[in-house]
Amino acid sequence: YDDYPVVFLPPYENPPTWIPPHERIYHSDYNNELTQFLPRTIILKKPSGAQLGFNIRGGKASQLGIFISKVIPDSDAHRAGLQEGDQVLAVNDVDFQDIEHSKAVEILKTAREIIM
Repeated sequence: YDDYPVVFLPPYENPPTWIPPHERIYHSDYNNELTQFLPRTIILKKPSGAQLGFNIRGGKASQLGIFISKVIPDSDAHRAGLQEGDQVLAVNDVDFQDIEHSKAVEILKTAREIIM
């Protein structure tokens, strides 16, 4: 471990006293509910010629993966729980973590059922 730099974390900051302990779970700064950040599976069935209901950004060139950049309100994608900022890890068993943007678009547009 001698080759790694030492990283010091900032000291823990207690919640302010004006937020009672029983209300901290509902306060966005002190809510420790992490399920919104865990991977989840979304299944979309798309009729031929129908819109996806979302846009993507990123890809191999950006070295960041594929992310949801926009979700159309009241679309099937929106109702399924897709959110702006979600990273797409895989679609129909195709790894999206290191894929060209154009290839990702092609897979999404041609699939009738999208499992991601």
